[in-house]
Amino acid sequence: MTIRLPGADGALRTYEPRTEPLAMAPGTPFTSRTVFSAAHVVADPFADVSPDSPAAVDWDATLAFRRHLWSHGLGVAEAMDTAQRGMGLDWAGAAELIRRSAAEARAVGGRIACGVGTDQIAAGSLAEVRAAYEEQLALVEESGAQAILMASRALAAAASSPEDYLEVYGHLLRQATEPVVLHWLGPMFDPALEGYWGSADLDAATDTFLDVIAAHPDKVDGIKVSLLDAQREIDIRRRLPKGVRCYTGDDFNYPELIAGDEQGFSHALLGIFDPLGPLAAQAVRVLDTGDVRGFRDLLDPTVGLSRHLFQTPTRFYKTGVVFLAWLAGHQSHFTMVGGLQSARSLPHFATAYELADGLGLFPDPKLAEERMKTLLSMYGVNQ
Repeated sequence: MTIRLPGADGALRTYEPRTEPLAMAPGTPFTSRTVFSAAHVVADPFADVSPDSPAAVDWDATLAFRRHLWSHGLGVAEAMDTAQRGMGLDWAGAAELIRRSAAEARAVGGRIACGVGTDQIAAGSLAEVRAAYEEQLALVEESGAQAILMASRALAAAASSPEDYLEVYGHLLRQATEPVVLHWLGPMFDPALEGYWGSADLDAATDTFLDVIAAHPDKVDGIKVSLLDAQREIDIRRRLPKGVRCYTGDDFNYPELIAGDEQGFSHALLGIFDPLGPLAAQAVRVLDTGDVRGFRDLLDPTVGLSRHLFQTPTRFYKTGVVFLAWLAGHQSHFTMVGGLQSARSLPHFATAYELADGLGLFPDPKLAEERMKTLLSMYGVNQ
């Protein structure tokens, strides 16, 4: 069987799908690295909503996908940008997602960490930003999940100096009951976060970021760095206080960062581990045995797919993630919260399908082929 796929130039090429997926069985948590997958949400395709309506979520399918990730030993990073936080999922929806996912994690023994932000306000004073963070931190802690302090659009707009970031984050860390993860999300993921930590100069911003951690090392479990700059992450990693982890959020360079070097390594909190979950888990288990080469042999070939999904405009990577979840059979439709399924082109989808199929990511390659052909026919490509 073959399938005709469109390229960026509009020409059709013939692709022969693989017939067998990789064998990737569920397994236990890892011993050498802490690994979270930032998970997507499944929209309710039957809800009568518009792109600017509050999110309509299929809770059963959304939680089933989290059970899939937990079954492979991965932790779930909940209500992050992969879940379309700030791009279709508002705070009310995120709060419900946190409650439901945290309860599910308790029921199945899964690890979960949840995003704490300020998206219940569009803008405000520093005091209002701090109060918004406090409200969300309280909900996450009450749910029993670990907190991830996410970068805030409102704080980026309200802060006038690095000292404002030191004050707001210091206040939050002092009142946190358990160590949190600090998340530095770069402007390639969210343009509203340009100049975060008080400067567009990344060296100066890095110094402020590290000052926050140095002042409260007992309240920081780790940091998530999402700047798509491997060397900067390594430099930050080497400057962290002892006991503070680095969770890579670099969806371009994750194999080398997780593998590490003679001076250390990164743990992981990655959006790409949503579609790569079982394969990523298998690779980390190989790394647990000390086999770095085997780990790289499994994970390095996935970078091409990741770089494709996260290509500019990077913030629309969620569309590719949900597309692959549909092809893989984790949901029955390709509909997204906020109508974001329209954010990528047909050639983009075609390449994503080809790369993912080549990696053996689809549990049922025939189903994936049939669904890809359905999408192609909707765009006028007849097989």
